[in-house]
Amino acid sequence: MDFLMFFLKLAEWLVYQLLANSCYRAAMKVKNHGFFLLRNHPSHKSPPHDQLPLFPTFTKCSLNKDQETLVCDIQNTLLLNSTSFFPYFMLVAFEGGSILRAFLLLLSYPLLLVLDHELGLKLMIFITFCGLKIKDMKNVGRAVMPKFYLENLNLQVYELLASATSYGIKVLIFTRVPRVMVEGFCKEYLNVDDVMGTELHTFGGYFSGFVSSAGVLHKHKAVKEWFGNEKQPDVGIGSYGLHDQLLISQCKEGYVVSKEDGKRSARTIMPREKYPKPLVFHDGRLAFFPTPLATLCMFLWFPLGVLLAIIRLCVGIFLPYPMSRILGGLTGVNITIEGCDYSWENKNKQTGVLFVCTHRTLLDPVFLTMTIGKPLTAVTYSLSKMSEMISPIKTVRLTRDRKQDGETMHELLSEGDLVVCPEGTTCREPYLLRFSSLFAELTDEIVPVAMNTHVTMFYGTTASGLKCLDPIYFLMNPRPSYHVKVLGKLTKELTCAGGKSSHDVANYIQKKLGDALGFECTNLTRKDKYLMLAGNQGIVEEHGKSKKIIS
Repeated sequence: MDFLMFFLKLAEWLVYQLLANSCYRAAMKVKNHGFFLLRNHPSHKSPPHDQLPLFPTFTKCSLNKDQETLVCDIQNTLLLNSTSFFPYFMLVAFEGGSILRAFLLLLSYPLLLVLDHELGLKLMIFITFCGLKIKDMKNVGRAVMPKFYLENLNLQVYELLASATSYGIKVLIFTRVPRVMVEGFCKEYLNVDDVMGTELHTFGGYFSGFVSSAGVLHKHKAVKEWFGNEKQPDVGIGSYGLHDQLLISQCKEGYVVSKEDGKRSARTIMPREKYPKPLVFHDGRLAFFPTPLATLCMFLWFPLGVLLAIIRLCVGIFLPYPMSRILGGLTGVNITIEGCDYSWENKNKQTGVLFVCTHRTLLDPVFLTMTIGKPLTAVTYSLSKMSEMISPIKTVRLTRDRKQDGETMHELLSEGDLVVCPEGTTCREPYLLRFSSLFAELTDEIVPVAMNTHVTMFYGTTASGLKCLDPIYFLMNPRPSYHVKVLGKLTKELTCAGGKSSHDVANYIQKKLGDALGFECTNLTRKDKYLMLAGNQGIVEEHGKSKKIIS
């Protein structure tokens, strides 16, 4: 009985906190700022000829060297369609936490719609961060979030910030969202000088799920604390929202990003070639921007996707190559083939043909095998036990010992055709990593193969997650696609047998494959990828004894 009474009192307290208190706060805001809100609400605006906006649009902002500081927010200002920060919390919950945490955050969305902004923000923070490791949040902030921030960056606002930086103006970000979610991106990609956001409470390397004792950051108060009572920021940029209006009212000059300027359009979307830094590497499983509706569709698809991935795996493992291509197409796997004319066939049969492929996923050799319709052997620097078990083709591990690997590959070529991916690791974006030149020293029977993939829901590669699930996630996509373009066999004059160095051959093939795919060639390596995405060099210890190199 006592337990029942305690439960009822607890439920009553929760109802009061989440509903009554929320409504009371909302009413007080209307009371205190009613005139301000009515003046800016579209339904209460004066006719166009009488309308006197509080602040001009940011496109009228003219910066000069005499100005010292510029303040703005990342939400509703730097990011397009960011009235709700829910998708970014979902990214942290799914990629840094777990699928269960992401599901709980999705279930909370109807409640977020009825809570006021501050309570809703605290609820998202609690579900997303409660028990989350600080290092996991750092990994997500470094390897996952930049891709989605860049894709939603407002080009016009960014150009204004870049102009401020070129004038030597100090750029400061004030935001209500947790600082740990945006600070890394703002400093590394946007070159801002400092970021002030809501601070989260931590204990022993974990987030507690609560905000710090300072509470949710109030931007206008934070600006006053930062600059003091005697100084003001020179320029402030914000939205038409109440908190942003209060923020830019503290500045000598204030400008706003209108609703039209904050939507995705041809003039506001940031094209890849204008990114502040090239986006070569990124991690995480989600290939889509997880809005509430998109996330709901993903969870509805997930059980069917798992079943479909198992069916596709069985088709690829147990059926002959021609039949597996047909049935794979019926299940939604789209394979596009170009240039497969078998002109590379080695007629003397003294040695096999070496297929040199771009590396998009672990399934590259499998799809090439299905394309040419004959068994191939694939060499790889690492492969999980599960991937080895389910692989329909022979796989051989390399050690990155140049002499030993050369001997292994030479022996395999004497037995038949071989597939090698000289990049040494996968890359999702339209870039090719530096090619290892070892393959060029082994044979002059070389056939370059340009391979590319497209997914809409899940990425089939990871740097910090479980690599054994890479094929599963790729095959869980509704319509995964593979583009295989077999280029002509290299003439003898272009190989080492024709007097070329192995480095010249590797660089030539890299450029030829890059041109075929429209990709940019780089000098980046596997080490660069893992230093950026996982904070290591792609080497992990196994059982405290030997070292294993991951690709």
